[in-house]
Amino acid sequence: MASTKEYLNFILEQLSELDEITYRAMMGEYIIYYRGRIVGGIYDDRFLVKPVKAAVDLMPEAGYELPYDGAKEMLLVDNVDSREFLEQLFEAMYTELPVPKPKKKK
Repeated sequence: MASTKEYLNFILEQLSELDEITYRAMMGEYIIYYRGRIVGGIYDDRFLVKPVKAAVDLMPEAGYELPYDGAKEMLLVDNVDSREFLEQLFEAMYTELPVPKPKKKK
């Protein structure tokens, strides 16, 4: 089941106070970036983030879920209604997220 554009727009609206939030559509789902780094994504209308230490510390009760078959487990964000929590989560996670690899020139 693909994610809906409505759910994507809801999450983007919740994150609208943060700078440099971008997304990329990927096979019916959406990858969410913060300042150029992948934070997580929207999969089957679930907001999942990478299980870095900061995210685990902020959401100790969060369940681990698979975004799709064969993927690594991610943390389910239940508190999507709180803009303040989402901003705090993204800010805390940022330094632990991997820096994207430079694209190879053709």
